[in-house]
Amino acid sequence: MEAKDIEYFKHLLIQKRKEMQNHMDAITESERETTIKDASGDHSAFSFHMADQGTDTMEREKNFFYAQRDGKILAHIERALDRIERGEYGKCRACGEQIAFARLEAVPHATLCIQCKSNQEKTPDMLQDQGETV
Repeated sequence: MEAKDIEYFKHLLIQKRKEMQNHMDAITESERETTIKDASGDHSAFSFHMADQGTDTMEREKNFFYAQRDGKILAHIERALDRIERGEYGKCRACGEQIAFARLEAVPHATLCIQCKSNQEKTPDMLQDQGETV
């Protein structure tokens, strides 16, 4: 891979990292500042309906799920940036071939070429020992 391509992907990864961090910060801040009663919009002294509590709880859990997912993607992005620094970026960790430019544009933290990713999806235990499935 050419140096200009590496710089392009490094910039793309840094941009994605910033987006993920901003999204996670927004979720965390929103959840930290909101109590269940505030989230419901009910400021009376009376308890609110159980269905409303369930909906509010589901929304909070969904936000935590998104934050957790973003955290995983952020970890993948950090590892991709480390691979750039080590000069290993863009190589498939299964077959060693160059990952297609289009694949890296779509998933810049990808560690598998399309063929190996397809094979992994057919046999999910492939490469699981390293904790990466991208």
